[in-house]
Amino acid sequence: MDLSNKVAVVTGSGQGLGLAYAKDLARHGAAVVINDVNQATADAAVAEITAAGGRAVAVVAPVGPTETAQKLVAGAVEAFGRLDVMVTNAGILRDKVLWKMTDDDFDAVINVHLRGTFSCVREAVLRFREQGEGGRIIAIGSPAGQRGNFGQTNYSGAKAGIVGMVRTWALELQRAGITANAVCPVAVTAMTETVPLFAPHIEESKRTGVLPEILRRKVGMGTPEDAAGLISFLASDAAADITGQAFSVGGDRLALWSHPELTAVEYSDGGWSADDITAQWAGTFGDAVEPVGEEFPEELMAK
Repeated sequence: MDLSNKVAVVTGSGQGLGLAYAKDLARHGAAVVINDVNQATADAAVAEITAAGGRAVAVVAPVGPTETAQKLVAGAVEAFGRLDVMVTNAGILRDKVLWKMTDDDFDAVINVHLRGTFSCVREAVLRFREQGEGGRIIAIGSPAGQRGNFGQTNYSGAKAGIVGMVRTWALELQRAGITANAVCPVAVTAMTETVPLFAPHIEESKRTGVLPEILRRKVGMGTPEDAAGLISFLASDAAADITGQAFSVGGDRLALWSHPELTAVEYSDGGWSADDITAQWAGTFGDAVEPVGEEFPEELMAK
């Protein structure tokens, strides 16, 4: 894998998953723009990459506003002469159940995840089209956006919206040679360590140095580094024909999420009245309803 001719922006890359993505891109030769809201964190990430022989600069700004997107693209062009890859990873959480979630809780998450993805991708596409050599959009989603998650109205809504935007961008940008894909990682981070279902297994891994198979295989959860190879692959020329897809990656598992499909179909001449639906529901639709939330192995639930 040779990315030495690529320049990438990775939002929210001072630590965690974003830093793992940036380090893997740099390890394969790409020049990287690090982004964080904290100067010291961003500088430390740049220092780590450059100490390993990579190329990196920092742009410190909160993702969401168009001005930040412009600074990120300009930072790439000023430092390295071009832009080839936009990875939209920046995010925050404001978890609360629906009836306790405030407007500010909702708006803050939507602004960073959904609007931030939109504004950064729009600015990157303007540059890609000007260069006329294609480009790569890699938007970070989440299983919460695919299946829902308790207490995450804002986050699940934003992540579902990101996948919807990616599907649209794949159509709009295909003629320009620009691909757009979503990646839904599952990794052990400061955010997931507090989830009661995972906590005992993660604590055990801190003692042993190894994540148990139940997480790596059956849940598809690993380290941030386990998810980074997919980012480098999608940034590469090898992925030039892959667009409009939603990937799941974590631990030992790599998978594709399907497009939503019609799972049960029935027809009624003249349309459907409430009585018609009542009569048909159990026989046609009742067994086809979709589950909500993530489904985990029984042995994990019993831990």
